[in-house]
Amino acid sequence: MRRIIFIIAVLLGISPAVAQNTLNDKADNIVGIYKGKQGDDNFKVKIVKLTNGTYRGQVIWIEHDRDAKGNKLLDTKNPDKSLRTTPADRIVLFSGLKYNEKKHCWNDTKIYDPQRGIRAHLHIEFTADGRLRVKGSLMGISESVYWTKEK
Repeated sequence: MRRIIFIIAVLLGISPAVAQNTLNDKADNIVGIYKGKQGDDNFKVKIVKLTNGTYRGQVIWIEHDRDAKGNKLLDTKNPDKSLRTTPADRIVLFSGLKYNEKKHCWNDTKIYDPQRGIRAHLHIEFTADGRLRVKGSLMGISESVYWTKEK
């Protein structure tokens, strides 16, 4: 991949470092805080770039984060029992997300759906109006939600 970027950069008279940075900048467009809604749940997710070059998305806010008794909601449906005490506003939805340069999207990991306690194949892309389309697919069934970037 780096060799192709180098060759293209040389042919276009662009520094290879500039060409690589342009690719990284495009991939990093996903970094930020997003507001979303699934069913009746309004939430915010923070997407960060990890040191290995992949991306992680974590819930940072949920509109209704307490039960009827005032207790903090927990990730009780998580198939990993050790994560069932994680507060709902701190759940990691995905990690290891990679940018696919050819398809101009992010994929190659799974997303966790805390409402159902399942993991599905993840595909993320920006729509023409600038929203993030987050699509989870499992056994041929897909669902998309749209997140709006705040920061």
